[in-house]
Amino acid sequence: MKMKRSIYAAAAAGAVALSLSACGGTTASSGSTASGGSSADTANMPTVKLMVGGIDKQIYLPYQLAQQLGYYQKYGVKVELSTEQQGGVGAEDAMASGQVDMAGAWYIHTVDFQSKGKNVINLVQLSGAPGERIMCSPKANVHTGADLKGKTVGVTDLGSGTDELTQFIASKAGLSKNDYHTIAVGAGATAIAAIQRGSADCVMTTQPTVGALESKNLAVPAIDLATADGAKAALGGTLPSAGLLAQADWVKSHEDAAQKVVDALVDTMHWISTHSAADIADKLPQSYVQNATISKDQYVKALDQDKAQFLPDGIMPAGGPTTIFEEEKTIGVDTSKIKVSDTFTQKYAQAALKLEGYTASSTPAGDNG
Repeated sequence: MKMKRSIYAAAAAGAVALSLSACGGTTASSGSTASGGSSADTANMPTVKLMVGGIDKQIYLPYQLAQQLGYYQKYGVKVELSTEQQGGVGAEDAMASGQVDMAGAWYIHTVDFQSKGKNVINLVQLSGAPGERIMCSPKANVHTGADLKGKTVGVTDLGSGTDELTQFIASKAGLSKNDYHTIAVGAGATAIAAIQRGSADCVMTTQPTVGALESKNLAVPAIDLATADGAKAALGGTLPSAGLLAQADWVKSHEDAAQKVVDALVDTMHWISTHSAADIADKLPQSYVQNATISKDQYVKALDQDKAQFLPDGIMPAGGPTTIFEEEKTIGVDTSKIKVSDTFTQKYAQAALKLEGYTASSTPAGDNG
């Protein structure tokens, strides 16, 4: 599944426009020091290259937040963060091809890669929902998946994650791909434009584009996948999305570095669960939370609304992988030779919880999902 995402950089201001494509516009420095960081000697730390499928997007905020909090350094690893670029290789593909060591991307990619013989695994799960909403023009009168019949739905790109997720939602409502039409609208400004000019009745997108569409009175939420409860209502189960992906062979030869990155992310997830949306926004780079697309108040409001998508412990939730495998089968991926237990591991997150003295707050997925 390719989450093709776009970036819209505000050239004059040098600020990242928070397009809701899952890509950002800046590369975060691995050497940044922030509150919570230790004074460890970074020269002796292992270095990990991590590309995120949209570093300025709310659904992927934990990767940058860990940097801002100083948690990578705290746990003894230098993380060089980067983000997908418009028209460039996706984060998960960059990882699978060895351009970077790890990818901040959706868990479902592990199933896609393994179906093609590429042993990619998920090391820690950051969200239990994709953070997506199908936003529709009020004139479209869409309230359920069944209402998509005869409508034009804008997705990030044809064949992208949003395209496949739309197919899954429609299938759950008894529709086939022939019952509705999909077009590629990108995200952020281009997704907004598609609704504005009427070329799409609906678009699947995330925050902060959702908030921008609502503030402009262009679209209303029709189908909510922004939280675990929303995903369960629309799809019948939790849909684990943002996670940390790596090639299994790389992990085996870099066990210590992999564990340290997970340690930092698990601590970040705990921090998110114990702090407000405003606290989180204050820690993120200014360009992520306030720019031409959205005000800081709107960003905080959107995050407060969708914060429940984030898992507080990094543990893959029970039932989540089963829903993902169901989605993959629905869109035609052959999963017959893939073991659910081979697509993710809980051991790194569990070790991090033990190290940090935290308790898992969710029921973990086992071998059968």
